[in-house]
Amino acid sequence: MSFDVVCFDCDSTLSKIEGIDELARRVGLGEELTKLTDAAMNGEVALEDIYGKRLELIKPNCDAILWLADFYISELVDGVQDVFAELQKYNKTIHIISGGLLPTILPLAKWLNVPAENVHAVDIYFAENGDYLGYEIESPLVKNGGKATIIKSLNLTNLVMVGDGKTDLDAQQAGAKVIGFGGVINRKLVREKADFFVSDKNLIAILPFLNLN
Repeated sequence: MSFDVVCFDCDSTLSKIEGIDELARRVGLGEELTKLTDAAMNGEVALEDIYGKRLELIKPNCDAILWLADFYISELVDGVQDVFAELQKYNKTIHIISGGLLPTILPLAKWLNVPAENVHAVDIYFAENGDYLGYEIESPLVKNGGKATIIKSLNLTNLVMVGDGKTDLDAQQAGAKVIGFGGVINRKLVREKADFFVSDKNLIAILPFLNLN
């Protein structure tokens, strides 16, 4: 099957890191909040039960967001640029759909020549002095099923979602196929439920499932 639209998760799919976990580690809360993230990505707790809690504990300021944006790019998964170049060569439409923070992912998208309007993530708000004020609590991406909601809103067909976690499997609710990517974190739930699955650490391993030729 050939897909016209290819959507990617960001954390542990395009980049080797989990962004909010790295923000937590930066302020000494890494171990505690990593457990929460893992629980949500493994389908053990609802994303909405932990999303705001994590940010309220971290309170990331503007400097932290700029730091994370650079970190995402420096920790690119092997093969990402090659995969995106190949998709763009065949005029495929690319979207990034992530529960991560929008201003940290936009620079990565620009690096990969993905238009800003094709990046769907959670916005974050700051006070004039750069301190954390809050996040986009109305975003579908802060709760389970959010990626399905985004895909439905795009009104696109013949679409595949590439990602590592439970929230990526939610895309199936919108009729999308899912390629599970286990190259960074290999999750049992995703291996079992994804339409296709790759465990290779290089993202190029997804290309045979996209049937570009």
